[in-house]
Amino acid sequence: MSKIIGIVSQKGGVAKTSTCRNLATVLVKKGYKVLAVDGDNQASLTDCFGIGRPEKLEVSLYHLMMDVMNDRDLPAKEKYILVRDGVDIIPSSIELSAIEISLVNAMSREYVLKTILDDIKDDYDYVLLDSLCVATHKQSYAQ
Repeated sequence: MSKIIGIVSQKGGVAKTSTCRNLATVLVKKGYKVLAVDGDNQASLTDCFGIGRPEKLEVSLYHLMMDVMNDRDLPAKEKYILVRDGVDIIPSSIELSAIEISLVNAMSREYVLKTILDDIKDDYDYVLLDSLCVATHKQSYAQ
């Protein structure tokens, strides 16, 4: 059973992404299987792991969330989970900034992230959620 940890704060620049990156790295070094989810539309965690040009990725968190909201099947996890330094990552991109508007009108919006994680979370000891620096409810959706 995985533990889901949200790294959250309404304030920007308080080391949420650094905390997530460092925690993921330490947990992997201790032998745990870790998934890090970049929930930042600036793709800071994605960048921290050396994944360049996130806007060019075929699938990011934005695409997965849109698939769930539009009742489309999610792609195979090999299509969207990238591995860097032993950490599995669901990357982000600038497109994620548009998701807030879509979430406002989405049915069962509190389950969008949960739906994405439900199929894969048991593959991990820890799932770390790096959040936006603005007040959102994305992390509460993963409950």
